[in-house]
Amino acid sequence: KWHTLRMISYEDGTENEEKLGKKPIKKPIKSARIEEFLFEKLDWKVPSRITNAELLGQYIRSNVFLPGNTLEKVGECEKRLGEAEKEFLQTSAISFLTPLRNFLEGDWRTISKERRLLENLRLDLDACKTRVKKAKVAEAKAAAEHELRIAQTEFDRQAEVTRLLLEGISSTHVNHLRCLHEFVEAQAAYYKQCHLQMQELQKELGSMVTEGSSSPVETDTLKIEEVQAPATGTRKARVLYDYDAADSSELSLLADELITVYTVPGMDSDWLIGEKGNHKGKVPVTYLELLS
Repeated sequence: KWHTLRMISYEDGTENEEKLGKKPIKKPIKSARIEEFLFEKLDWKVPSRITNAELLGQYIRSNVFLPGNTLEKVGECEKRLGEAEKEFLQTSAISFLTPLRNFLEGDWRTISKERRLLENLRLDLDACKTRVKKAKVAEAKAAAEHELRIAQTEFDRQAEVTRLLLEGISSTHVNHLRCLHEFVEAQAAYYKQCHLQMQELQKELGSMVTEGSSSPVETDTLKIEEVQAPATGTRKARVLYDYDAADSSELSLLADELITVYTVPGMDSDWLIGEKGNHKGKVPVTYLELLS
């Protein structure tokens, strides 16, 4: 039976495509709605469909290769979002969509039918009035007036029925507002729950990033005070631009002054150790002109 429903739910659409010279392709454009219609008409229970978020969560979790990693956490969060969406859809269907559909298919359909009947009776009444005005012979006029009285009676009776039905709508106005209010509350609760789930996931992922970036790395810090000038390898350099030291490990420079520079093992190639008088510190190579 389920396979039969699946086959019926596909929209063929071969006729138009054959006219355009295209190969016919079956398209599942309206499969979900047709399936729901058939289940409703056959009085079967509609199967619960998986939401997009649940499907995404399942796909992410199926590709997890390390337990407790970020993919697993994101997959679990998407699964919870899908469950929240399914619960919201069920609540909306019970509190708002079902009462609205019952009203449209029940009371409103009856009211629309009675209004159309009233409009037809009004047209009949107008036609009877026209015949009375055009009647010249006494017998014809008497017959037309008799038809007019009957049409007027039927119109008045139908007008009263329609009026009572329309007044009944105002009595259900409070119920419609209550259903609409429950729908809005369910929607607000759904979005709030999704927001909280995503905030919690953000915190978890943020803590993982912080833990990963804050791992201690031992490095050998260059202490300027302990640097000794080598016996060989020192050179003179002329300062090209003024330079202000950023911290105590650097040496401030003035343009056109001469300083002694040298390098030490493990030092960045963009820096040199500079000395002038009793001061010593790191200086950037780009600010210097090395002299032979």
